[in-house]
Amino acid sequence: MKIESEIQQVKPFRSPQHKALVNLIFTYSWAFDQVKLILQPLDVTYQQLNVLKILKGSESPLTTSIIRKKLIDKKADTSRLVDRLAKKGLVIKNTCCGDKRLVDVELSENGKKFLLEIEGLIPEFDTILSNLSDEEATVLSNLLDKIRG
Repeated sequence: MKIESEIQQVKPFRSPQHKALVNLIFTYSWAFDQVKLILQPLDVTYQQLNVLKILKGSESPLTTSIIRKKLIDKKADTSRLVDRLAKKGLVIKNTCCGDKRLVDVELSENGKKFLLEIEGLIPEFDTILSNLSDEEATVLSNLLDKIRG
């Protein structure tokens, strides 16, 4: 459906760039809602899943400041995310040996099991963009990179 119909836009956009920006923001919100629906039964947020995936990709514990740099959502409160994951038993927090002010975070055994269990959901994330061919998805990704470039 066209963005004009989705937001009931009556007047034309002032430029193609304005239309693209509105469409990008609207589509972000829609896609994020789709992700929340997939994750809802797991009692985990996308930001929490992002932290777990970051830790999974690391060979050693990471400080919250390193995790923050790697997060997709740069506005997320990393300390709070880690605290909630620790309460769920999915991560382990330890005082950093080199700097007592820092906290090292690593996946717990439960966190590793949790990530293995949800691997089956990964294809559901791909269905969010299933209207795009592989080539179109690549073009979209390249355009989004160009916007930030």
